[in-house]
Amino acid sequence: MKTMEKVSGAVCAKHPEGRSGKRFLTPFPPPAPRGFWNSKDLLGHSLQRITTLILVTTTVVLSIGKGKIGICEEKRSVPNIVIILVDDQGYGDFSCHGNPVLKTPNLDRLHDEGVRFSDFHVSPTCSPTRCSLMTGRHEFKSGVTHTILERERMSLKATTLAQVLRSSGYTTGIFGKWHLGDEPDRWPDKRGFDEMFIHGAGGIGQSYPGSCGDAPGNTYFSPAILHNGKFEKTDGYCTDVFFRQATRWMESVKGQQPFFCYITTNAPHAPLQVRPEDERRYTGKVGPNVAKFFGMLANIDDNVGRLLARLDEWGIARETLVILMNDNGGTVGVPVWNAGMRGQKGTPWQGGTRAASFWRWPGTLKPADVDRLAAHIDVFPTLAELAGVKVPPQVAEKLDGRSLVPLLQNPAAAWPDRCLYTHVGRWPKGQAAASKYRQCRVRNQRYSLVCDTKDGSKRWELHDLKTDYGEKHNVAEEHPEIVKQLEAAYNAWWNEVLPCMENENAVGPAVNPFRELFWKQFSIERFPKETGAIIPSRPLAQENCKVRGLVHFSARTHEIHPRSFPEKMDLTPLRSQP
Repeated sequence: MKTMEKVSGAVCAKHPEGRSGKRFLTPFPPPAPRGFWNSKDLLGHSLQRITTLILVTTTVVLSIGKGKIGICEEKRSVPNIVIILVDDQGYGDFSCHGNPVLKTPNLDRLHDEGVRFSDFHVSPTCSPTRCSLMTGRHEFKSGVTHTILERERMSLKATTLAQVLRSSGYTTGIFGKWHLGDEPDRWPDKRGFDEMFIHGAGGIGQSYPGSCGDAPGNTYFSPAILHNGKFEKTDGYCTDVFFRQATRWMESVKGQQPFFCYITTNAPHAPLQVRPEDERRYTGKVGPNVAKFFGMLANIDDNVGRLLARLDEWGIARETLVILMNDNGGTVGVPVWNAGMRGQKGTPWQGGTRAASFWRWPGTLKPADVDRLAAHIDVFPTLAELAGVKVPPQVAEKLDGRSLVPLLQNPAAAWPDRCLYTHVGRWPKGQAAASKYRQCRVRNQRYSLVCDTKDGSKRWELHDLKTDYGEKHNVAEEHPEIVKQLEAAYNAWWNEVLPCMENENAVGPAVNPFRELFWKQFSIERFPKETGAIIPSRPLAQENCKVRGLVHFSARTHEIHPRSFPEKMDLTPLRSQP
C-alpha cells in the first residue's frame, strides 16, 4: 500500500507526510536509533541501561475529539502496549457493531472506552495481515503472497515492529499464532521478540508440505506449544492458555521496563473446537457451526475481560495502551451479520478487509470515532511514534503506513486522501505475473475499484462508498476518469511489488520443522509403521491431521493423553494461575 495525494477527488500521487518521527506527543525529540536490525548484543547492553524510557516532567495538552484534554503528570513515560489480534473474527462479529445475537461485552468495552476506527482495513487473509502489521508495508513487499507453501514466510530482510520497540528499551513477547515462517531462523525470537510462546502453521494441528506445520497431534485442548525454543505441554483450552501465559509474562516484567505484548489467538479459526460450556451459550439461537464459532468468541471476550481486570489490579491500566484488531473479513458468522458489507475473508470486497480497530489508553486517549481511511500498515509507524522511536531513514523510507497519532489526538485532524491496495494472492505456483488482476482492489476514501475475477481477466467494477458502502452498484461507466486514475495507481503499485515476491519458487524442507523439533526433543527418531503413525519423511498435506497411535483426545475431559511415547518424554502439563 502507498500513501497518496488526492487528485480530482479520486486519486493519488505519493504523499511524503506521515512517516514515523515527524510528530510526537511530547515536545522532545525521540532517542537516536540503536541499530536494532543487526546487533543483538547491542540491544542487550541497551536494555541493561534502560529501565524506563523518556520521562517527561511537563504538562502535555492533547487535542482529542472536539475538545481539549489536559494530562498533568509529574512523571510521564511511554505506554506499555498490548495488541490482541483475533483470527477469523469478522467486523460483524461484535455486538457493538450491531450483531443481533452475539454478545461481546468486554470487546465492546474496548470499543466504548477507546478510539475506534470505523474504516480500518487489513489484508484478506491471515499471514498477509500479520506481515503488514509487523512491517508497516504491504505484505507482497516482504514476500508474503499466501498462507502456506513457503509463501507465508516473511522476508528476512524485513524490519519488524518488535525489533523497533526492543531497540527503544521495550521487552517484547508473543503468545499464540505467528504464521510468518516456521523455520527456526524465521521464528519470532529471531525477529525481535524476547519471549516466544507459539504454535506452528496457521492453526493448531495444521500441517502442509514444506515448512508450514504445527506439532504432531495438537488440538485446541492442551496443545504442545513452542516456548522459547522448546515444546511444553499445556493444560487447558488454547485461548485460555495464551492469555494466561501472556498475563504471567506481563506480571513478571511490569515496572521494570515498558512491555509490548502481542496476543494472537488462533480461535475462532476452524476447526471449530470449542469448550462445551461456551458452545451452550448459543445452542438453539443459531445453527450448530455458528454456535461453536460464537462460543469461541465468547471465550475470547471472557479472556479480554480478565486481562483488563489484571491491568487494573496491577495499577497499570492508565500506563497501558490496549489495541484490539481482527485479521481479515468474516467467516462462519457472516450469514448472521456482516454489517451490510459485500464479501468475506479471501475476497477483495469491503467485507474481506474491513476490521475492528480499538485503541484504549485510559487518561490519554478520549473515546471517539474516526472515519478516516486507515489500515494495518499504519500500526508500525504509530507505535514507533508513541514509543518515542525515531525510525532510521533506511527503514522509514520503505514504510507504506502513516502514523495515526494525529487522528488519535483529534479525529477531525487533516488527513490527506490515500490509496490502499488489496490483492488476495494465493495464485498457483509460478503464476504471479499472470495474476495481476486476480481478485484485487485499489481504493481511496470515497471510491473502490475492484476486480474479483479468478481467471486473471481484467473486469473492473467501481463503487462509490459514500453512497454505496455495500458495493451493490457498479458506477464505472458514469466515472471513467476515476477508473482511469485508480487503475493507473494500481498499475504503478503492481510494478513495484512484483519483484519483491521472493518466495514464489521457494522449496521447503522435506519435514515440517516443528515436527522435526518435536521428534528430536522427545527422542523419536522414526515412528514404527505398526503404530499407524505418520512417517516423518512423508510430506503432510492434511489440515488438522493427528499423529495416529501416539495421542488420544478425549472430547469428554478435553485432555490429550500420550500413547506409545518413550518413557523419557516429558509431557507434564504446564500449569499456571488463571
